[in-house]
Amino acid sequence: MPNIFLCRSIVVPILCVALLGITNQPAMGQDDDPVVTEFDVVPSWPTRPEHVSGKGWVSGLAVDAQDNVWFFRKGPDPVQVYSADGDFVRTWGKGLFDNPHHLRIDHEGHVWLADFGLHVVQKFTSEGKLLLTLGTRGEKGEDDKHFNMPTDMAITKSGDIFVTDGYGNRRVVHFTKEGKFVKAFGTAGPKPGQFVLPHAIVSDSKGVLYIADRNSGRIQLFDQDGKFLDQWSNVLMPWGLSVTRDDQLWICGSSPHWWFRHGVYPEYKDQLFMRFTTSGRVVQSWTLPLGDIGTNKDMPDNSKLKPGETVGAHCIAQDSKGNVYVGDIYGERAQKFAPIAKR
Repeated sequence: MPNIFLCRSIVVPILCVALLGITNQPAMGQDDDPVVTEFDVVPSWPTRPEHVSGKGWVSGLAVDAQDNVWFFRKGPDPVQVYSADGDFVRTWGKGLFDNPHHLRIDHEGHVWLADFGLHVVQKFTSEGKLLLTLGTRGEKGEDDKHFNMPTDMAITKSGDIFVTDGYGNRRVVHFTKEGKFVKAFGTAGPKPGQFVLPHAIVSDSKGVLYIADRNSGRIQLFDQDGKFLDQWSNVLMPWGLSVTRDDQLWICGSSPHWWFRHGVYPEYKDQLFMRFTTSGRVVQSWTLPLGDIGTNKDMPDNSKLKPGETVGAHCIAQDSKGNVYVGDIYGERAQKFAPIAKR
């Protein structure tokens, strides 16, 4: 027969610990909503019609004044437009591009596209009519009429154009609204004001230029005369940039690492996006699950990818309701992330 007093001596303390564990958890009330904003992926976004291809890197992405989401992809249907709800709007550009990169929409609603394979930056109407070409199509160089694999462009409120001539050259090129060459600035190197790989560029409401020097893991700030202002280093590897109307800077990429180490190029070890003030203060961070596309990123197997996972988060934009859109190159898709601030 068991010793009843021994049993009580064991059970009572365990019961007390269990009760303490319960009572130490505060009850959640209406005033206890979290101040953290989470993001949930919208898994069914967008609704792509059957006649529009879903193949190819989504390397460029922007949101227009009507909250339509534009993306630029390396595939049969390069320019695709969807509403914020995911409804198909239009596609154009079939056969016009070689290696699509970033996409921007200026203050007048024109669409700007960087094609590093053709060494040009081009301006289109929203319906796809070509208005202006910077650089010489199919020819690379480093002068006032040639780029060497340009990556992105920023268009200021006054219409000035700043192009990151980044994959082949290591400079930023300034043009007038009409496309007249003004100047170029920047040289190759890791020092402030130099570039290792200028991969993306935006301008805030005051005209300050923010440049994602991706392979060096830093954002560099310049005025429009090319004067170096500041740099933010060792925070993330910046792949894509966007700026909101109230000057919130959003960046997607991965956490910092050496671009070349142990004889290999580890492009990313994780995936994230972050929000900054113009002074460089981090005000938001969100990690994205790294998906599995197999061993060959140039021939990705996307059958295992789950909603919300990314493999090469390359471009980012926001709509007027705070939704965040991320374009993924190796995952070959754009995704919508909705902010969640309430239980």
